Amino acid sequence: MQQISRRLAAVRIKRRGARLAAFVVAVAGCAAPSAPPIEDDGEVSMADRARELSRELVIVDGHVDLPYRLMAKMEDVTERTSGDFDYPRAREGGLDAPFMSIYVPAEYQQTGGATEYADQLIDLVEGLAAAAPDTVAIARSVADVRSHFAKGLISLPMGMENGAPIGDDLANLEHFYDRGIRYITLTHGENNQICDSSYAEEREWNGLSPFGREVIAEMNRLGIMIDVSHLSDDAVEQVMALTEAPVIASHSSCRRFTPGWERNMSDELIERLAENGGVIMINFGSAFLRADAYEQSRAFFEAFEHHLAENGLERDSPEAKAFTEAYMAQNPRIYADLADVVAHIDHVVDLVGIDHVGFGSDFDGVGDSLPTGLKDVSQYPNLVAALLEAGYSEDDLRKMAGENLLRVWSEVETVAERLQATG
Repeated sequence: MQQISRRLAAVRIKRRGARLAAFVVAVAGCAAPSAPPIEDDGEVSMADRARELSRELVIVDGHVDLPYRLMAKMEDVTERTSGDFDYPRAREGGLDAPFMSIYVPAEYQQTGGATEYADQLIDLVEGLAAAAPDTVAIARSVADVRSHFAKGLISLPMGMENGAPIGDDLANLEHFYDRGIRYITLTHGENNQICDSSYAEEREWNGLSPFGREVIAEMNRLGIMIDVSHLSDDAVEQVMALTEAPVIASHSSCRRFTPGWERNMSDELIERLAENGGVIMINFGSAFLRADAYEQSRAFFEAFEHHLAENGLERDSPEAKAFTEAYMAQNPRIYADLADVVAHIDHVVDLVGIDHVGFGSDFDGVGDSLPTGLKDVSQYPNLVAALLEAGYSEDDLRKMAGENLLRVWSEVETVAERLQATG
């Protein structure tokens, strides 16, 4: 942590004149001479003020994969668990509104059952809320989030990751809206019936499908936020051209730091997102933050897929697990750190301003790849401290921590009211 503090201290000095994201990138790989941790000029240390702020701010996280994790292995999240998220650590970190990801793997597009699986995950989230009504509550609106915050409750809004459960029936959108879904990531790891994926080697639609265009209009009408994370660049551009409401990227980072990786957003798309009034919510996975971590991850997955194919193995087989363990032992994982997260936030702010960035951790979704100092939901105060040290004001922090996303959500609600009134 001392090396991170030195790097952030350097950024803070630079910020007295201007926000210089390039400087953060330049120092990201080197340590400065020894220096004491930075503290505020007043009597309260930066770390103490960060903890206070984390309790005072409404902190929204755009993407937490807890439901999928619990479907694989149920744990009591009212106690500390083995994952990245549970209620005690969310309290400790000041996290107020983590979007529960209703993640539907692309395999359901081939096997069927996507709608039913999404409903099962929503049932699970509703069960979590029912089991701990003094701690958490489902949030279906911005008003819910604010009301829960005032009552000391953690909100559990829901976002669906992959539009496969919609099938080919627009009526399913209203079904999922009624069940509490408030954003939909239109696709995931493969092209689907709505649009092309950034991961797909071949593009089926060159952006949105004809049905996907209808989905955009209906999401606007219902008041469901459109999430462009995972989409191909063409699909993102076409969404922006069609939507009547701002959109989000719930868990994406900046392609500026991972050249060539379409899963992260290019500067041009971030600028387009800002023109639309939207928000990019920075993903904390190390591969999303650093080029060397991304290259390492890409090399592993290529080797892993080759090994499976060559030996006729299933992805979750003991042999596949043994391969992964051996590969990681020979190739120690590269981790990002807090300064890398700050660098991505800096870049967005320098590019389009403070009103268009937020937090989209991907906790419980990126495995053992989270940054040093930001390993679980209890460590949000570390990020707040890093951003304070980098020169951001408390008003800046209020916006990026949650108000930017809540503004977009409110505007989506307003557009829906207008469309329903005139439709």
